[in-house]
Amino acid sequence: MKIGELAVASATPIETIRFYEREGLVPAPQRSAGNYRIYGEAHVQRLVFIRRCRGLDMALDEVRALLQFIDRPGADCGAVDRLLDEHIGHVAARIRELQALEAELRTLRARCQSGRPGQDCGILRELGQPLGEALPPRPASELHGHVGPVHRRRPAA
Repeated sequence: MKIGELAVASATPIETIRFYEREGLVPAPQRSAGNYRIYGEAHVQRLVFIRRCRGLDMALDEVRALLQFIDRPGADCGAVDRLLDEHIGHVAARIRELQALEAELRTLRARCQSGRPGQDCGILRELGQPLGEALPPRPASELHGHVGPVHRRRPAA
């Protein structure tokens, strides 16, 4: 199948397929006599796996590590368990970050109760205050993003 057919079969945009090929997550396809890329069912299965991992918010390095286990079926899968446990920790940290963000937004929302046009809006006034005079800024470590060595290796796509 050609790349357009692969895109449909795997529900993956063509540019994403090419990106995964460049990243080495998807093996290079064979070429036809006309130099067209020719993909097979193994490519579909691999892309479905990658998309499922990405849907679980896994970083490319985590996906890469899991693919190595697929490529070496006899390997001990204890590292897979550890990788998933670490990812669960990242998700739990992100949930805490989002809960803190929600609380911060609710505090900001409470600054204005009037909702009437033309009134001095407490929310806009608060957002316009220099940092330190309004709501305290959140440390960079609390901003969205994963923590840990796996997630710092490469930016996710």
